[in-house]
Amino acid sequence: MKSMFTAGCMFAAAFLTHGANAQTGTINAICSTDQSWCEMAAKEFTQATGVTVNQTRKATGEALAQLRAEAANPKTDIWWGGTGDPFLQAAEIGLLAPYRPDYLNDLHGWSVRQYAMTQNMVGGFYTSAIGFGWNSELLKKKKLPEPKCWADLVKPAYKGEVEISHPASSGTAYTILAGLVQLMGEDAAFDYMKALHKNVTQYTRSGTAQAPNVAKGEVAVGISFMFGFDLWRHNKYPVATAAPCEGTSYEIGGIALVKGARNAANAKRYYDWLMSPAGQSIGGKAGSLQSPANKTFKPDPRIPSMDSVRLVKYDFEKYGKSAERRRLLERWNKEVGSLAR
Repeated sequence: MKSMFTAGCMFAAAFLTHGANAQTGTINAICSTDQSWCEMAAKEFTQATGVTVNQTRKATGEALAQLRAEAANPKTDIWWGGTGDPFLQAAEIGLLAPYRPDYLNDLHGWSVRQYAMTQNMVGGFYTSAIGFGWNSELLKKKKLPEPKCWADLVKPAYKGEVEISHPASSGTAYTILAGLVQLMGEDAAFDYMKALHKNVTQYTRSGTAQAPNVAKGEVAVGISFMFGFDLWRHNKYPVATAAPCEGTSYEIGGIALVKGARNAANAKRYYDWLMSPAGQSIGGKAGSLQSPANKTFKPDPRIPSMDSVRLVKYDFEKYGKSAERRRLLERWNKEVGSLAR
């Protein structure tokens, strides 16, 4: 009996020690979606698990640059949120670790296809479409029409009234650039961007800047993902949106584990939680209204439908390659970014 009691105590102690270890530890993460979602997700995951999330918010282009710089000695464990093209480029150059979760049947087909395309290194986290947002009061004050097509934004009346992000730092802007190339043909797309350049007031580092700047009346028209503008509209700001009549590109936001991660086990736990209904529903709670990958729960009703949006047949494989991105960015810098306004 004494022997059994002693063995039982040892088992209980071992179990409690294992349980405590399972509820401790850290994760080093980069989040590239809206700041509110980044912060709320980290907070709620820590509350649920006890695992501390050391997380920074970076635009996808900047996040990719950081992972490149860390390649020989990775400090980041997981990267999630933000446009998917930079994730595909990170996979291509060997910065990510493969992971094929066992809950793929819970995810939409567009999410699952990202796994297949990248040998399981990138999952599809959410999706949303590029469009226009404008401040209706400002347009009325300046007697400007509401833009509904790409062709509208290059009209002289919009000179100094349009804001967009910079494709070198912003995955949003690269999605716009690659989408226009696929919609119009490359030479025509660059001619269009040269014409648009005359009307651009500034190129921001991040594609999340346009929605608040439009809502607060700092700029009349922004080009970005439509969900960002819709949040401000729901919050009673004078903001309206439209998908370009000619067609538009869209994103499949990424999520990935980093190759050589120091905290791989906890990073996988965070990954699984982010892809679960609990993690995916954080987007709506935080006012980040992308369409979630997980289809097993009812998403926020404010998320804009993409049913009526004319989407280009976006070639994620081609435009997700680092060489193609580099080529297009070099051409953009040479032919567009170098121009005076």
